[in-house]
Amino acid sequence: MNPRELQDYLNARIPLSRAMAVEVRAASAMSGVELAAPLTPNINHRDTVFGGSASAVAILAAWSVLFLKLRAEGRSGRIVIRRNTMSYERPIAGDFTAIAAPPDATAWSRGLAALDRGRAARVHATATLRCEGETVGVLEGEFVILPVGD
Repeated sequence: MNPRELQDYLNARIPLSRAMAVEVRAASAMSGVELAAPLTPNINHRDTVFGGSASAVAILAAWSVLFLKLRAEGRSGRIVIRRNTMSYERPIAGDFTAIAAPPDATAWSRGLAALDRGRAARVHATATLRCEGETVGVLEGEFVILPVGD
C-alpha cells in the first residue's frame, strides 16, 4: 500500500483523520509511517496544537504501521488501541509530524503466532512527534490485534 492508498483508506475509514487534515507522507511496512498534520485545524486556545490532536495523530501513525504490517504479510485482523502514554516535550507551535517505526520483529512474530492460534495479539508500537526539526512528543502504545470474527 502506497501513501496515497493509505491516505484514502484513513479518510474513508477514520474520518477524524480528514477533519485533522492528516497527510500520509510515507507508508511502508518495512520502514514505517510518517503522517503530517497542520496547526490550523488542530489549534487550541494558546495557538498551539491541542494535546488531543497530537495524541490522535500519534496513535494513528502507530496504528497505521501495524495495519501495513498485517497487509504486507497477507494477514487480517482488527487493530485496536488498548492503552497508551503520551509525553509532551514542549508545546507544538506549528505543523507537525508523527513517525512510527515497525514493531520489534520478535514481538511481532509472537503476536502473529497468537493470531494463528485464534487468539488476540498484543503488540507495542511507538510514534514520535516532531515539529521544526525537534522531537516534541512520544507515544508509547499497546495495541491488540483481534482475529477476524471477534
